[in-house]
Amino acid sequence: MASTRQDKILIFNGYPEQSRNNFDVSDVGHPHDFFIDFLSRYAPEVEIEVRFIADLDQPLPSERELLACKGCIWTGSDLTIYQIDPRVDRQIELARNLFRLGVFSIGSCWGIQMAAVAAGGGVAKNPRGREWGIAKVITISDAGKKSCLLQGKPDKFDGFVMHLDEVVKLPENTEILAGNEHTSVQAIEVFSGKGSFFGTQYHPEYNLLEMGKLIAARAQPLVNEGFFTSVEDVADYAKIMETLYHDPDNTRLREQLDVGDDILNGTIREQELRNWMEYIKV
Repeated sequence: MASTRQDKILIFNGYPEQSRNNFDVSDVGHPHDFFIDFLSRYAPEVEIEVRFIADLDQPLPSERELLACKGCIWTGSDLTIYQIDPRVDRQIELARNLFRLGVFSIGSCWGIQMAAVAAGGGVAKNPRGREWGIAKVITISDAGKKSCLLQGKPDKFDGFVMHLDEVVKLPENTEILAGNEHTSVQAIEVFSGKGSFFGTQYHPEYNLLEMGKLIAARAQPLVNEGFFTSVEDVADYAKIMETLYHDPDNTRLREQLDVGDDILNGTIREQELRNWMEYIKV
C-alpha cells in the first residue's frame, strides 16, 4: 500500500510508570509494542511516536502535534476511569481535545472506556466480574455490519480480553458495533465534535503468547476471584497458550483451549486495525 513519511501515528500508552515497570519485572510485553509491531508490518513507512500519557511529569501532545498526525492509538491501562485521579483526568481531557480537533482515534480496553467517558458516556465495574483471557462469541450488531471497523470479521468471533469495567452509558452519536453475554458493549463508534473514536473492549493487538504472559502475571487476582485454584494452575494454563502459539496446528491444544482461527490467525484477529488504517487513509 502507498504511504509517505509525512504520515505519523501517535500511540498513547495509558499505563502509569510503576505498572510499566511491573511489566518488565514479570516479562510481560508492553501494549504499545504490539501496535508498533502491527504498524511495522502493515505500513512500514509510517512514522510512530509513543507517548506515556499517564506520567504527570510528561507533557501531553500539543494541539499542533495532534493536528499534524494522521491518527492516535490508545493502549489499555490498569487505571480506573471513573475514580478521581489526575493521571486519568489528563487523559480524558486529551481525548476530548482529539474530538474537538477532529483527530481520528482507535483504542482497545481502556480505549473504549476513554472514548465513552470523554464523549459524555459512563463506565462502571461489571457486575459479572472479570472477563479474562478470551472473550467468547462476540457478536456483530446490525450497526457493526455497516461500520468500516468490522468489515471482513466473522459475524461471531472470539477476542483477547482482560478487564473488570465496562461501558454502561453510551454518549450521543454512538453506535454499539459488537457485544457478547459478558459485556454488551464490546465495540463502539463514537462521533463527537469533529472527531471519531473507534473502541474495542477486546484486544485485536494481542496474541496467545502475550495474553498468556499477562495471565501469568495476574495469577493471584485470578485465583482470588475463583477462576483457578492455585497460581501453579495459572502458570500451567499460560504455558498451554504459549505452546499453542508456537504450534498453532496442534488440534489437541486448540480443543483444550477452545480456540479457532479467529484467535490464531493474525489476518482475522487484526482486521479492525487494518480497517482503521484504511479509514484514516494511511
